[in-house]
Amino acid sequence: MPNKDIEILGISIPKGKGKSLNLDIAKLHTRTKIDVPVIVERGKKDGPCILITGGIHGDEFNGIEIVRQIISKKYNKPTHGTVICIPVINIFGFLNQAREYPDGRDLNRVFPGSSRGPLASRFAHCLMTEIVPHVDYCIDFHTGGAERFNAPQIRVSEDEETMKLAHVFGAPFILKSKNRDKSFRDACVKKGKKVLLFEGGKSLNVNKQVTESGIEGAIKVMHHLGIRDFSKEIEVKNAPENHAPVLIENSAWVRANYSGMFHLLIQVGAYVEKGDVIGSISDPFGGFEKTVKAPNAGYVICTNQSPIINQGDALAHITK
Repeated sequence: MPNKDIEILGISIPKGKGKSLNLDIAKLHTRTKIDVPVIVERGKKDGPCILITGGIHGDEFNGIEIVRQIISKKYNKPTHGTVICIPVINIFGFLNQAREYPDGRDLNRVFPGSSRGPLASRFAHCLMTEIVPHVDYCIDFHTGGAERFNAPQIRVSEDEETMKLAHVFGAPFILKSKNRDKSFRDACVKKGKKVLLFEGGKSLNVNKQVTESGIEGAIKVMHHLGIRDFSKEIEVKNAPENHAPVLIENSAWVRANYSGMFHLLIQVGAYVEKGDVIGSISDPFGGFEKTVKAPNAGYVICTNQSPIINQGDALAHITK
């Protein structure tokens, strides 16, 4: 990015300065204005611009916590380029502890949006026109939905530079994943931006291990891009037992053959062999208990942590 003043949401931000801005495009039905804080920090020297986002789904608290800690620890203050942090994109959903927007739409399925569309679409349009044009790179933090707990993982397409950044991030797993149509990632990639999508933990929950993985990955990427020297932080966090990420091209869900109470017996991130028992399903009256076995060897990258399941429900996501 050129080393000159940039204008975001009508506010000029010079080099070496920071601003806390508000993206406000709507009000509650009580006429209360809703602001989406946008924290911008600029270095004194030239460099790329990275956007770090959380909470595109309002109930995905772990992503919000990761971005919050990046700001709290002042990791978002660059020496080169610009760091833009939006901890809670879907502020409406966050207030309601819900995934969707008040209009019932999934914000991550309406990009690039429209200035004349429904509320979620209008917000998506505003984000794409006011913030994204300034950005070169983006890290978008998500969690698993409902009771599905994801192992920390980066999802990327086949793009060579993005794949390299995924390895730099250093999450335990890298999933080759096509961009979902009308998602934020898809809209940004179509604008020429490089996007890393992080998944870790589950909705309505904050997990320390997932949080640490997300923060460490973010500072590694910023260090690699020359935004700031994080050599000391990375040296401290890079324990000898750390391993290179596992690259995953194929995976499948193990589904329930029975309805009942689910007893999970494995840890997310574990490696299982074909035939290993990963859990059991029982009826609440003690009439039966059925084991659930791994259909193939692989890593368990997501587990269903709900104690009650129905026939056909996804139980464990295992790599092939």
